[in-house]
Amino acid sequence: MIPVLSKAKNVVHGHKIDYPLLLDVVARWLLAIVFLGAAIPKILSPTSFAGVIGAYGLVPEMLLFPVALAICWGEFFTAMGLLFNKWWALLSTLVFMLIFIAVLSYGIYLGLDIDCGCFGPEDPEHKAFSGLRSALGRDLFLMIPLLFACRFRYQVNKKNQLQEKR
Repeated sequence: MIPVLSKAKNVVHGHKIDYPLLLDVVARWLLAIVFLGAAIPKILSPTSFAGVIGAYGLVPEMLLFPVALAICWGEFFTAMGLLFNKWWALLSTLVFMLIFIAVLSYGIYLGLDIDCGCFGPEDPEHKAFSGLRSALGRDLFLMIPLLFACRFRYQVNKKNQLQEKR
């Protein structure tokens, strides 16, 4: 069915469309899909993912496996929180993204030619685009919907606080 726009602004089939809310849902679901796509291969092969983490040289060897598990399950639960519109999921996504951007930048600075580890072991992106730079670009791009969703949540909370004071 093709939506029929009326002459009234933001009305389709007699229903008012809240575009900021729609964009918030799209932004959160996009981020959730990316995080699920990243988490599931890592959950299925945490030992291989621990090896990818080890290639960066940032984590002591004895902590590689626990860190790998924390990252993959953290991404999974963050994705679930985004899908179910939980307030903590945006904060968790922001923390993950800032850490990922910092680690990728570090790897580029060192001139590492390694798999970014973003979508699990044997990430096809690494073979197609040689890894770290494209992963950094993707993560920087994903900050756009993330920051929109954070701003939307802030505005909704502020509006609710003002209504409670009345």
